[in-house]
Amino acid sequence: MIPHLRRNKGTDQLIAMSKPACPACTLDEILSHSEHWECATCGHEWPKEIAPAAARIIKDANGTPLTEGDTVALIKDLKLGSGSQVLKAGTKAKNIRLQDGDHEIACKIEGSSMALKACFVKKA
Repeated sequence: MIPHLRRNKGTDQLIAMSKPACPACTLDEILSHSEHWECATCGHEWPKEIAPAAARIIKDANGTPLTEGDTVALIKDLKLGSGSQVLKAGTKAKNIRLQDGDHEIACKIEGSSMALKACFVKKA
């Protein structure tokens, strides 16, 4: 097996990989394309297996991992938008949903849909 380099899209780091042997003829003269391998001897092509991205772990203010459906409580008063409404510390949100982005938690508090940052809640 001959090592080669590929660029990790997420981190822009070069990763050393080994070229596999051809599954059809078992020789190791392999050409690397962006999405597949090709045997230079017999011409057989097969897809590159890409490892799935690691799941993002979202943690509360105390470092406890959060999961879908958890109940969380606010750890400090939070001002809503530009208005004068405030969510008080200790207010609970049940059955949270985790999402990507800056505000990792989607929930309903007092009947209104909210998006919260995990650093302002603790698991209840």
